[in-house]
Amino acid sequence: MSASTPKKNSFFGGAGILTAGIIVVKLIGALYKIPLGNILTDAAFSDFNTAYNIYSLLIIISTGGLPVALSKMVSEANALDRGNQVKKVFNLALAAFCVLGTISFCIMAFFPQQLADAMRDSQAAYSILALAPAVFFICPMSAMRGYFQGHALMTPTAVSQIIEALCKLVVGLALASMFQKTMEDEAMAAAGAILGVSVGCLLGAVYMYFCYRGHTRSQPKFKDKPEDSKAILSTLAKLAIPITLSSSVIALTNILDSRILLGQLQDALHMTEELARETKGVYDKAMTLYNLPASFMVPLTASVIPHVSAALKVRRRRQAAQISETALRTTALLAIPAGVGLFVLGEPIIRLLYSSTDVEQGGWMLSVLGVASIAVCFMLVCNSILQAYQMVTLPMITTLVGSILKLVVAYFLIGNKDIGIRGGAISTVVCFWLIALLDLFIIKRTLPRSLSLGRVFVKPVAAAAAMGASAWAVNGLVTKALLALKIFVTETEELLPDGTAAMGLSRMGNALVVFGAIGIAVIVYFALILVTKAISKEDLALIPKGDKIARILRVD
Repeated sequence: MSASTPKKNSFFGGAGILTAGIIVVKLIGALYKIPLGNILTDAAFSDFNTAYNIYSLLIIISTGGLPVALSKMVSEANALDRGNQVKKVFNLALAAFCVLGTISFCIMAFFPQQLADAMRDSQAAYSILALAPAVFFICPMSAMRGYFQGHALMTPTAVSQIIEALCKLVVGLALASMFQKTMEDEAMAAAGAILGVSVGCLLGAVYMYFCYRGHTRSQPKFKDKPEDSKAILSTLAKLAIPITLSSSVIALTNILDSRILLGQLQDALHMTEELARETKGVYDKAMTLYNLPASFMVPLTASVIPHVSAALKVRRRRQAAQISETALRTTALLAIPAGVGLFVLGEPIIRLLYSSTDVEQGGWMLSVLGVASIAVCFMLVCNSILQAYQMVTLPMITTLVGSILKLVVAYFLIGNKDIGIRGGAISTVVCFWLIALLDLFIIKRTLPRSLSLGRVFVKPVAAAAAMGASAWAVNGLVTKALLALKIFVTETEELLPDGTAAMGLSRMGNALVVFGAIGIAVIVYFALILVTKAISKEDLALIPKGDKIARILRVD
């Protein structure tokens, strides 16, 4: 089979490999972030995330659009059997990555205190310095990931992500715990935790280099004449710059949002820097959990662009549209129940994972952020579809509109003493739902065949609503039953108005409630998806062994 005739299963085959990798990475990430949130104080957790927001912006500036542009150009060249073009595109992109990575490294390494002060979090300087090496090593690694994704080879990317996550887990937690005990400095403990990211990026880059060497040595010699460097760089820039600008909007918004949050808490609500950092730490813990559903969209976004681009390159517009619509439907099937679950079980989840923090405040924000997480997932996939159709400026415009609105809403709500930190969660909902709705409207008008929003939304929404209701009911009933039977019950130190001690569930009891509610919710949702036939045989045909799965599930 030639490179110009992609395998029918390649889209979801690649997505499946990345999905498996992402699941492993997120499980490792949970083992990292959850104990980390309990090792670090709320203030130190704020320092950690302040540094990470700066790192994320510089990473996007250095690598944001280039991996996407690289995978697109490599995929298109492969579709036309132009191996020499692939090699030259990669070499030029790698050089650009390294230059940008060096610049970003210097900014973080030489000006950590200035960056921390600008964020109104003076204690974040150590964490910023610890992250400086990561911003360099991730640049060549991203180039090689783009190369392999353009070849529809997702395994190297998945394995490198697992290496990163494992280093972050082992090195980060070990250093955070050691620094917390030996130095008794919460800011240094945060720096130790984040140093694991730099170690992971280094080892991930080394692994990707050996994968790249092995792949290039196995390639046959090609006779095509590649374009000149100026033309390739021009194409890379035309594709990468709008994507980078679009991605940078979100990262820059996160930085400004963090700056507004800390600034308004200190200026409008008259908190000390220490108290403001603690308050933001609670918000950051809710944000950590809210980001989980979006991370599972990475396989879709990474696979949509090269496969839709390759189909369009050989004039298979119907196939491109089918992949796009299936990606949206898959997003709905995954994102909507995840968001509903966070909304319904926000407080129990925070109590289970971060019992030492302000559970009521964190739980309220996680519930609200659960609504926003659905929109974030759609935004990510919609942006990938639009980029694959070469409408790279539209995602930047819609993201900019939503982000401006977020910052305005956050500024006024956080400064309101009756709302305070909760304004950050509310502004996030407003921002991402506006972006998602604008993107869906554009895609509706773009695909060559009519996109049915009913096919995308109606059945997943109905199933998720029933799932949420079941989770809410199980949560309430099991909680009441355990309290009535005084099983896994603990007395808090707070007294009720009548002078008696308040009764609540122990951590073990709360775990039973949360996992019981989630278990019943999953069963209900899966059953309804099958009964309502939200997954079609056409969708499963794109998945490896999809025909066999369709027969087992009796999907028509």
